[in-house]
Amino acid sequence: MSEAEITRMKQKTTPVTLGTLIGRELRNDKVEQPTIKYGQAALAKKGEDYFLIKPDCQRIPGNPLTSFLVFAIFDGHNGISAAIFAKENLLNNVLSAIPQGVSREEWLQALPRALVAGFVKTDIEFQQKGETSGTTVTFVVIDGWTITVASVGDSRCILDTQGGVVSLLTVDHRLEENEEERQRVTASGGEVGRLNVFGGNEVGPLRCWPGGLCLSRSIGDTDVGEFIVPIPHVKQVKISNAGGRLIIASDGIWDALSSDSAAQSCRGLPAELAAKLVVKEALRSRGLKDDTTCLVVDIIPYDQPVLPPTPKKKQSLLTSFLFGRRSHNARSNKLSAVGVVEELFEEGSAILAERLGKDFPLDPSSGLFRCAVCQADQPPSEGLSVNSGPCFSPASKPWEGPFLCATCRRKKDAMEGKRPSRPTITA
Repeated sequence: MSEAEITRMKQKTTPVTLGTLIGRELRNDKVEQPTIKYGQAALAKKGEDYFLIKPDCQRIPGNPLTSFLVFAIFDGHNGISAAIFAKENLLNNVLSAIPQGVSREEWLQALPRALVAGFVKTDIEFQQKGETSGTTVTFVVIDGWTITVASVGDSRCILDTQGGVVSLLTVDHRLEENEEERQRVTASGGEVGRLNVFGGNEVGPLRCWPGGLCLSRSIGDTDVGEFIVPIPHVKQVKISNAGGRLIIASDGIWDALSSDSAAQSCRGLPAELAAKLVVKEALRSRGLKDDTTCLVVDIIPYDQPVLPPTPKKKQSLLTSFLFGRRSHNARSNKLSAVGVVEELFEEGSAILAERLGKDFPLDPSSGLFRCAVCQADQPPSEGLSVNSGPCFSPASKPWEGPFLCATCRRKKDAMEGKRPSRPTITA
């Protein structure tokens, strides 16, 4: 028996009954789950911000022991269509990319890759509508003490732990500030520069041309080159059972407040009031210059009615050494709370092949390949590996997964600058 046949036999799965899955969850449910409380506040300037709150999701339908929560913010631009489409479709696209019947640990391990597939699939589906709007996305999944955040654009999610350390769980994809993204866009065929007004004067932030978008990643933006990618930065962390607070907000907040000041402005307040206060503080600082949306999510120890207040006393040298110095850089991406937050996963590459892994073999029961992005089954003759390349190329391994259908393969090539950008669509 060949090695490939042995591998396929090992990976062949049999259906697992719901009772067996529930029993497995009961045996594994050794740690008390936290209580989640949340609040939302917003002020509209253009009416292009949308948010999603789904507190009743279940990994196994009908089993409350498998509950998880989803919170997301969609900051639209050039219209509202992309933001609405992402709000209505992204969650289902993510969940469809996770294998059925897996344990909680396997589900959490599969989630980062599924988020990538879900974001790309949502973008492909929106392109087919022929509309030109775009949206940032900050998408947060909370399962017990584990937090997984996927983001494109410049909305942001921060974590305020009980040690008083503020950590950034997202990366801003603004061309003005992200040099790595500027280099990627230009290498893929885009041009980066400021708006050129009459007389040759350049004004405003750095933008990508064609299109004039300030962001390097988004969902939608059909009138901009495909080098503006929907591939999210993903970060997964596990907090201690002391709990913590998430602040998820659009750039209307972050253009006015630093991560530290937003966290400090609402400490000690319940989540609903905290969200309102953050919006109020941003308005006081900058005025209403953009849509301003804020979600506050408290992850509370199971035996306490509210999130314990963060100590306000000054940090000593010993405390600073144990818990890390408070960050004053709003765009820092490192978690500094030693012993409070465990980083499980982080990846921000814009290369799709690097984000999907290689364990997408032929399904021995059906004889079909499954597209790693859209989950469509296809005959082996039509499945294109992301590792396929020029004939005789040492880097080409067309027999290795993941496999993509023709549509998703074209999307991958376009994002990597291997074919011309999509044409501008006019109304």
